[in-house]
Amino acid sequence: MRSVEDQQIKVTAAAVAPRPVRVAISEAQGLLCAEDVVTERPLPGFDQAAIDGYAVRSVDVASAGADIRDEAGDLVDLTLPVVGEVVAGSRQPIRLQPRQTVRVDTGAPMPTLADAVLPLDFTDGGRARIKVYEPVRSGDYVRRIGDDVQPGDVAVRAGTIIGAAQVGLLAAVGQDKVLVHPRPRLSVLSVGGELIDIDRTPGPGQVYDVNSYALAAAARDAGADVNRVGIVSSDPRRLRDVVEGQLVRSEVVVIAGAVGGWASEQVREALEGLGELEITRVAMHPGSVQGFGRLGRDEVPTFLLPSNPVGALVVFEVMVRPLIRIALGRRHPMRRIISARTITPISSMAGRKGYLRAQLMRDEATGEYLVQPLGGGNSSSHLLATLAEANSLIVIDPDDTEIRTGDEVQVAFLAQRG
Repeated sequence: MRSVEDQQIKVTAAAVAPRPVRVAISEAQGLLCAEDVVTERPLPGFDQAAIDGYAVRSVDVASAGADIRDEAGDLVDLTLPVVGEVVAGSRQPIRLQPRQTVRVDTGAPMPTLADAVLPLDFTDGGRARIKVYEPVRSGDYVRRIGDDVQPGDVAVRAGTIIGAAQVGLLAAVGQDKVLVHPRPRLSVLSVGGELIDIDRTPGPGQVYDVNSYALAAAARDAGADVNRVGIVSSDPRRLRDVVEGQLVRSEVVVIAGAVGGWASEQVREALEGLGELEITRVAMHPGSVQGFGRLGRDEVPTFLLPSNPVGALVVFEVMVRPLIRIALGRRHPMRRIISARTITPISSMAGRKGYLRAQLMRDEATGEYLVQPLGGGNSSSHLLATLAEANSLIVIDPDDTEIRTGDEVQVAFLAQRG
């Protein structure tokens, strides 16, 4: 029986990232940038007002708020005439003369000679003339040309996951396309004479095809571009034709229901001659019996998963998901692992690494992680409903068969729900 770690090494060694492609920035979200994006123009591209207010020469308002009185001893207000208005998007240049001001909107180009913006709160908000209550310094409330990005700066570096902020920055510097590592294409098939699709009513001995839907969803969550083929006849000639068709359009192929019993013999017969394919026992539960190989001219990584939906999803999580993440260019393909204390006892199968579905919680008082196993241990690996309630997997070493309440265990986060 092969260890989980040895099987993972064998699987991940077959990961091949698709060649980088240039896509529109609107399609790049969630992908890994494959180039240093060097800007050709400054950001902002011109001096602009950072807030609504009045563009001024700072020297003209330096005395605002000072105790200045006239010959009669009365306080003298500092006032300036408003000689125009500049809105965002204006293309008409305005030159500011000494002791004048221009009303400006946020994002509006600064008038020539103006070096600061008076916020509205620093004035009485007048239209033709304003009273100035507080001074500003040169550069206050102004976005200078190139303050954010200078020509030659790297806006987005290779290896960065492109999120909303990166898309926004690329748009801001005029970059309409970007080179990215594309999502690997993954095809999901289900085999089994008992299977019917969910738009039909099961007859005696028939069950819905759960695996192709669940595994397709898991693959999308991992970042793959998924083609759910659905149910495929286990007739060797028909199955071979379908698989060959998917090998030329995919970087990964997953066949559920292809290990254990008569189905595995038919699958092995169908795929014989397409390349290296091995069905083996891996020291894990659920999903011990599984297959992996590299098929077709391009040696496409191909997985054979059990028909049990829980076992299939766990094998996908442990074996297939890391390969997808590597193909995406991710440096850390495995789930985050944390330590948590159990709140009930746990039994695990001797000699096999356990992946037990669970709910992870946090003690509000202590901040400590607590974990509750779901499904009742080894006897319930078929219970899909408990997997739907799980937000984590408890990972148990092969030598640990009985874990007491309060013992510390390793827990892998699953995708967040809601």
